[in-house]
Amino acid sequence: QVQLVESGGGLVQPGGSLRLSCATSGIIFSFYTMSWYRQAPGKQRELVAVISSGGSTNYAESVMGRFTISRDTAKNTVYLQMNSLKAEDTAVYYCNANHAVSLRSYWGQGTQVTVSS
Repeated sequence: QVQLVESGGGLVQPGGSLRLSCATSGIIFSFYTMSWYRQAPGKQRELVAVISSGGSTNYAESVMGRFTISRDTAKNTVYLQMNSLKAEDTAVYYCNANHAVSLRSYWGQGTQVTVSS
């Protein structure tokens, strides 16, 4: 059974930092491209950051220079370090695992991030 479990969300003041984690099980982690998406109220889900199985990364322009995605193969976990947070970063953040060949895709349940003073 495949599981992606996000953690690390919460309430933070503008300018603060959070680190999200997504622990996976039931997949061969090294075969999957891992991504973080977010969905704000009334908006579509959007891609935030991607890291390939080889460690290449890409970011949405809105978070470039503030967020960092990383992966730990030994722990089957992907992280999203979020710095200089803004009110517009408020959203539910979702972890996604995508197999590059089979295109199998799995989602976590999401973790709420709220940036507010």
